[in-house]
Amino acid sequence: MRALILFALAAAFLPSCSSPLSGGAGGTGNMGKLPPPEIRSANIAKEARGDFYYGRRYYVKKTRFWGYLRKPGQSAKSAKLVIFNESKKRNPDRLPEAGGTQNYGFDQNYEYKIYGRYTGRTLYEPNSNQFLPEFQLTNYDLIDTNPGWLFSPADHYNPAQVTLKPKRY
Repeated sequence: MRALILFALAAAFLPSCSSPLSGGAGGTGNMGKLPPPEIRSANIAKEARGDFYYGRRYYVKKTRFWGYLRKPGQSAKSAKLVIFNESKKRNPDRLPEAGGTQNYGFDQNYEYKIYGRYTGRTLYEPNSNQFLPEFQLTNYDLIDTNPGWLFSPADHYNPAQVTLKPKRY
């Protein structure tokens, strides 16, 4: 018990670290610096509303989640990482994982209008060790193939590990 208390005290006095791979504010982003945050906020405030979600594809090797969904008018900080149920519609990049000219995950960071509904089920994604909501996909429309950063201009994408997570304030 004493060792645990000493460890906790020592950890409290260590400087916090942020690396590009952690996606922290001190990291250097590789997803683009544009648009500036105030322009992104203004664009979100005036975007079309409707019975759909804005989706951003987030591909990480060996994982089975699709990406982040948010309601129209809400910032990416409210987005949820989801697993698609594809029984009614296949996801936009349902392609072989290797070989060919385009593979599964080719649309990393593409932005879509996503149609469907949350099923209410939570599914376990073992390769990222996360419990994620299931979303029944019924349709999608491609909006942008190069929308820039997702949560912050400091976003760092690494296809081998989960580095993009919304910061909850």
